Amino acid sequence: IMGARRGKYTKDGRIRAIPASNIPLVTLGAFLLWIGWFGFNGGSVGSIATKESADTVALTIMNTNTAGLAGALSAALIMYIQYKKFDITMILNGALGGLVAITAGPNLYDIYTPLLIGAIGATLVVFAVPFFDRLRIDDPVGALSVHLVNGIWGTIAVGIFSDKSLLLQLKGIIVVALFAFVASYVVLYAINKLIPLRVSQEDEYDGLDPAECGMESYPEFVKS
Repeated sequence: IMGARRGKYTKDGRIRAIPASNIPLVTLGAFLLWIGWFGFNGGSVGSIATKESADTVALTIMNTNTAGLAGALSAALIMYIQYKKFDITMILNGALGGLVAITAGPNLYDIYTPLLIGAIGATLVVFAVPFFDRLRIDDPVGALSVHLVNGIWGTIAVGIFSDKSLLLQLKGIIVVALFAFVASYVVLYAINKLIPLRVSQEDEYDGLDPAECGMESYPEFVKS
């Protein structure tokens, strides 16, 4: 609906990477998400009133952490094999991909299965990022690769690695996808017609900090 950021895709078909402005803050944000996932998944158990439920919470949190760790290590390994470099942004997204993938059923697995689920999740992230770029879908932080792709993979994993029905998981994916896409598209399309979601070209070039806050976040970066 909004279109890609200016300069992301050139007229001759090239894809320009637009790097994050502050890698330490990106890393801090990813770790805050990782820690928050313990409460999100652990809290989803709903109770610690009995030993059984407390054990389930503990298993859920451990499996959540294991999947995130497997995702980070797998992404790091793939990056090093491909480029002989450790891309911190891809490593962080690999960790988040593992965390997303395990979320559908962290209490349903033994303590080893999350390693495989997280590793596959990170691998999907690494290859999904350039895939969406080839489709000219501008995804600044890789949210589609992390959440969409691994939301699907994690839901399928429940049907593969637990006693839950794989067919039922696939039906759930289709139903949620249809509702979420149609409802989101209709609402955002309507909002964009009433109040355009995209800023002016001048504000996009200068950044939103001067336009919305009246000052630069990084005044030392002087544009030519």
